Amino acid sequence: MTRKFATFACGLMACSALTTPAFAQDTDEAPVAKDDNVIIVTATRRAQDVQDIPLAVTAIAPQQLEAQRVVNIQQIAALAPSFTASQAQLASGSVVLRVRGVGTTSNNIGFESAVGIFIDGAYQSRPGVALSEFVDVERVEVLRGPQGTLFGRNTSAGALNITNVRPDVTEFGGFVNAEYGNFEEKSLQGAINLPVVKDTVAVRLTGAWRERDGFLDVVNRNGVKVGETNDVDQWLVRGQIGWDTESGLRGRIIADYSKSTSSCCGAIELYQSPAVTLGAYQGVGLGANGGNGQPSVSTDPRNQSAFEQALDNRVVSANFAPIADIDNYGVTGELEFPLSDSADLIFIGSYRKYQSFENYDSDFTGLDIFNVDALNLDLDTWTAELRLQGEAAGGKLNYMVGGFYSKEQIDQSVTFALGSEYGENVGALLFAATGGALGPNPLTVFTGRDPAGTRNTNRFQQDAKSYAVFTHNSLEITDGLELTVGARYSWEDKSGGFSQTAVNNTICPATLNAIGASGNPAVVPAALRPTFVALGCFGFTAPANLPQSAVLPLVRTFQSDFKDEELIYTVKLGYEISPFVSTYGSFTHGYKAGGINLDTTAAVGGADPRFLSEEVDAYEIGVKAQTPDRALTLNVAGFYEQFKNFQVLEFTGTAFQTFNVPKANTRGVEIESLLRPAEGLTLNLSATFLKADYPDDCAGTSAAVTVVSLCGNDLTNAPQIIALAGAMWERPISDDVEFFISGQVRVEADQRTSTQAIVPPTVAAGSTQAQVQAAVDAAPLIIADIQDGKAFVNARAGLRFAGGKYALEGWVNNLTDEVVRGVTFNTTLRGSGAANSRSAFTLPPRQYGVTLRAKF
Repeated sequence: MTRKFATFACGLMACSALTTPAFAQDTDEAPVAKDDNVIIVTATRRAQDVQDIPLAVTAIAPQQLEAQRVVNIQQIAALAPSFTASQAQLASGSVVLRVRGVGTTSNNIGFESAVGIFIDGAYQSRPGVALSEFVDVERVEVLRGPQGTLFGRNTSAGALNITNVRPDVTEFGGFVNAEYGNFEEKSLQGAINLPVVKDTVAVRLTGAWRERDGFLDVVNRNGVKVGETNDVDQWLVRGQIGWDTESGLRGRIIADYSKSTSSCCGAIELYQSPAVTLGAYQGVGLGANGGNGQPSVSTDPRNQSAFEQALDNRVVSANFAPIADIDNYGVTGELEFPLSDSADLIFIGSYRKYQSFENYDSDFTGLDIFNVDALNLDLDTWTAELRLQGEAAGGKLNYMVGGFYSKEQIDQSVTFALGSEYGENVGALLFAATGGALGPNPLTVFTGRDPAGTRNTNRFQQDAKSYAVFTHNSLEITDGLELTVGARYSWEDKSGGFSQTAVNNTICPATLNAIGASGNPAVVPAALRPTFVALGCFGFTAPANLPQSAVLPLVRTFQSDFKDEELIYTVKLGYEISPFVSTYGSFTHGYKAGGINLDTTAAVGGADPRFLSEEVDAYEIGVKAQTPDRALTLNVAGFYEQFKNFQVLEFTGTAFQTFNVPKANTRGVEIESLLRPAEGLTLNLSATFLKADYPDDCAGTSAAVTVVSLCGNDLTNAPQIIALAGAMWERPISDDVEFFISGQVRVEADQRTSTQAIVPPTVAAGSTQAQVQAAVDAAPLIIADIQDGKAFVNARAGLRFAGGKYALEGWVNNLTDEVVRGVTFNTTLRGSGAANSRSAFTLPPRQYGVTLRAKF
């Protein structure tokens, strides 16, 4: 039977563009005829109508990316209701992607993402690596549910595949886009395609540049502007050479380089700690507002309207705007060898280098308390994948077997520093407990030293290797009934640790001496000693491996190994009821590797710095239907996913905690529909009804407060309803001019924006699970992290000329200027427990502008 395998560029994963059509660009036969009502995909490594494949996937064509102004991976959420994205503190490493409410909280370079990212077939080992500009994109695909048997890396929640336009060996062409918008946003994008040897070899060059002012003002303690943040300043170049020979041998080599100095990200204080409102900061000379120069900060943790007002002001307090400098470059190669008329051998290999420098105020106030003077990250990733795929049994069997290898090297050095007002901040935190009797700087009173200027450099390194063999096969049992079986065996091998390369901390040893931990009489009252240890030996800046670390919660260096292996497998059964209606059911056992917690406090108290691998059992049923004229398409999927050892990272205000929750679940229904009621008019409606939570018995046998306090609560950033409604109307005005207008509304229900729903109580070591549960039940709720439901409106209108060769467009995103927080957290060193203030990272405001397009 004649082959119908697409090239790797079209076939790494799946398409299901119910918004606008997406097509296989090349196959081993003649190109598939373009029909605006047919979506040809290669989700199962063969060219098929998307309606025929037993997968829940969403693919987005470039027309839809343009219509919704999607310029990076976070904005894909505007087009896929089961996909969400958020970004927190770091430009390099705090992007969190979620599918069906499941993702991996970041800010720890040792964590892998539950949602894998693939660009032109190459696995991107961390989401931050994939933040460069979307330009010259052929298709974006969102696979929902655990993955691993169809392509390289295994993921537990889903996968995001970005396929860029490949070189065209047949003809010269290209495009140029220019854009101008509010916040002084300017961008240029372009590509040129050059056949070098007609019908055999071509070169494609792509470039992009984008610059935009920040949408958050940075002010000092007096409210005076000292800079901006959440701006954009980046560029990208990408070159490809592709070939397609008469013998069937074809492939491409891709090289790219991107540069970003975008400032990211500012956090807005939602409400102030009682230490501020009750005068503690004023009592130690830090002012009545405690260094917060932003207006309209609430003093009530229940005042949602005040939170929105604070976010709407778009002002953050800091000593200086964050600084970032990122270089990201790599090479990807793809080769396809025809072995016969019914079998291909395909190889994909890649190398990527990611380097970043960041400098930011880590206490998120106008006070000089705690800074990251330098965060340097060096990330090297190698991947290789080899697949054999083909047909047998007269075309009834489609088989694929393959192997995958990746090697990742992480080297991160972070220089933390205590600022000139750290000591006074400690005085404010202790003011209520001591009535101010210890003066403005209690650490100096008892140690004779001022913590100002204390700094150290912590280094985190990891070498990780992953090996896998996998297979994916489908067999037509009878006419219309197809069985799919896939499996993957994966081995993980990691070695990493934490060391200190520079330290000048004298305040911690002096603090330990003052509490009597060095053999001398204690001068600090007994009731204050735990607090003095926590603040005098602040984990990020404390010297490691002090003798007292054997009995006190002090920083320890570590070197650890992690090894694991797992069998991943899937079984699917699909049945074609009629040429226009099909149904399927599937079960998949998925997996995401555990690893080593690359954090300063990971081994405090002799804790094991490793965390367990995350496993998932996923069940899914679906129906895909169309009318015979394809004017109406309706796809429905129901799913239930049970997670074991769910990986969680949480910031407490003084440290990052990493742990596994024994159980987490997500279940729901996804609906996607496309309607073409008249010529030129397209309507799309889709929705995800979701319940993603920690069950009431999520702790299993664990008595850890961090685990028990999550049970019964929703997962982070997992609204129970997300709905999309959009329309596109295109109408010719004359033979050479066409008018178009499009709009879309995305509605999200209420959602939690932080990990914990309550203030975790302090319980005695060795408490039983029942005692911990009682303390958790009595703990106060964290109200400030609930983001009320919102509706986001995007619109675009314009004119196309000369058959679409030229276009003038006007656009607006977030038309109603909705104020939304993406991540809420305990403000650093601003209190503890219920007395801690809360801050949030905000999503972009209304953006609007004009775009000019030209094709040649």
